[in-house]
Amino acid sequence: MRRLGCFGVIVALVLAASAFFALQEWSGRGPLATGSRFEVRDGATLAGTAVRLEKIGAIHSAERFKLYARLFGSEAPIKAGEYRFPAHVSAADILKLLQGGKTLQRFVTVPEGWPSILVKERLEAMPALTGNVAAPREGSVLPDSYSFERGDSRAAIVKRMQDAMTNYLAAAWARRKPGLAVRTPEEALVLASIVEKETGKPSERRLVAAVYSNRLKQGIKLQADPTTIYPITRGKPLGRRILRSELDAVNDYNTYAMTGLPRGPICNPGRASIDAVLDPADSRALYFVADGTGGHVFADTLDQHNRNVAKWRAYRAAHGI
Repeated sequence: MRRLGCFGVIVALVLAASAFFALQEWSGRGPLATGSRFEVRDGATLAGTAVRLEKIGAIHSAERFKLYARLFGSEAPIKAGEYRFPAHVSAADILKLLQGGKTLQRFVTVPEGWPSILVKERLEAMPALTGNVAAPREGSVLPDSYSFERGDSRAAIVKRMQDAMTNYLAAAWARRKPGLAVRTPEEALVLASIVEKETGKPSERRLVAAVYSNRLKQGIKLQADPTTIYPITRGKPLGRRILRSELDAVNDYNTYAMTGLPRGPICNPGRASIDAVLDPADSRALYFVADGTGGHVFADTLDQHNRNVAKWRAYRAAHGI
């Protein structure tokens, strides 16, 4: 009897030690030396995934991982996707990640004022995306950062960008200021694209919008350089001064040769430029010219504007611009 009692104690101690070891291996510091990305494909099983986890050194043993998952984990299925494992992640946390579906998030950013051709090129340069995509319709994409997962299609990302623009433009139009120069959301988008290209200073957007709104109301040509450049480069930088022949060119975008808005947007404007067009500053200004500091000087009359232009030319000459 005494021998049986000792044997029972030994068995209990062995079981306790085994349980302690199992819990340590399950919840403790894992063997993965550095952070790593890991992809679970559609239809993957826990057994097959455990083998792959052992191969990359994320767990000690695939067999023990499966056993501990049954003993200590939940019965939820693992989810397909791409995951990021930190160094020395525990086996327990690996299972939680795979069952929770907290996949690695990637982002593509469209800056304010980008033309659609650059949006297309950015998406094409991201190897984690799939499928082909044409350049979106100009002005249809809302500049922002968009998350995606490996394997998402480029077309799906573009649709999300376009849906975001559609929704924002509709909401902004609903709260527009009365008495605007633009008559439709589409016209607001066109004018916002010009404002976006004309100034990068947030404090100037509503003033620039006021200048072009005043010109539209008075039937004065907009004479916006970015609209002249657009047919030449499709929105990319020109890299030189505009030629006289380009200012005289007759087309649907050159606002030096036509009255009113161009036929469509010349870039994808951001929220702030859309808001500026739908609530322009209370100003009678009809002109503006660069002031040499990255901003502009505004004028109500041509005489004031000509004096400002003379100052700008003197500044250019003095600074070798």
